[in-house]
Amino acid sequence: MKKHLSRMNALKSWPVSRKETKWITKPSPGPHPLKLCIPINIVLKNILNYAKTTIEVKKILNNKDVLVDKKVIKDHKHPLGLFDILEFPKINEYFRVIISENGKFILQPIKKEDTSTKICKIIGKTILKGNKLQINLYDSKNILVDKDEYKVGDSIILDLEQRKIKSHLKLEKNTSIYLTGGKPVGKTGTLEKIEKDVITVNIDKKKIKTSKRYAFVIPKDLIKND
Repeated sequence: MKKHLSRMNALKSWPVSRKETKWITKPSPGPHPLKLCIPINIVLKNILNYAKTTIEVKKILNNKDVLVDKKVIKDHKHPLGLFDILEFPKINEYFRVIISENGKFILQPIKKEDTSTKICKIIGKTILKGNKLQINLYDSKNILVDKDEYKVGDSIILDLEQRKIKSHLKLEKNTSIYLTGGKPVGKTGTLEKIEKDVITVNIDKKKIKTSKRYAFVIPKDLIKND
């Protein structure tokens, strides 16, 4: 497995120049697939400007100064993905990873009290031994549930410390939708219609059709269009 990635092959969602060094950090295997993540090394250097070199990033991480979803991160290649919660407790800085309307990963500043929960999309369900039901989330987390009331495409608000579901957001008409791909990537709208694998979303009073797989149900006003 290659340890580095050619800068020319860096994802378009990464805010990096392709005319600098030949190689760039390749994310480690983790909760997000390569095409849907960005290594924390690039986030600290290119988005937050907390460091200029990878050596400086490693020093920050080795000091246990960085948390992702309430876990200390030491690997400079750790992959960050959509809606991950990024914390710097010692300097009182907190962020949510989102995608901008030009398809780039950016950080949304949040309050400390908002770091205990995370929005997660359901991508599958599994029946375990003893007929127990497990829902599979987009960031590789799995949660056991008592009732079969959750559907693929729905979202949950997850308590990161207790690993319990705080609320359930259904993929249905009039819910707030954040679009994670296609031409309207990064935009938020109201879901008007679901037709098999196609959805119609009202964005700024315009009706837009896009793939259902890009729909991420979120709380209203969590993210506002530019």
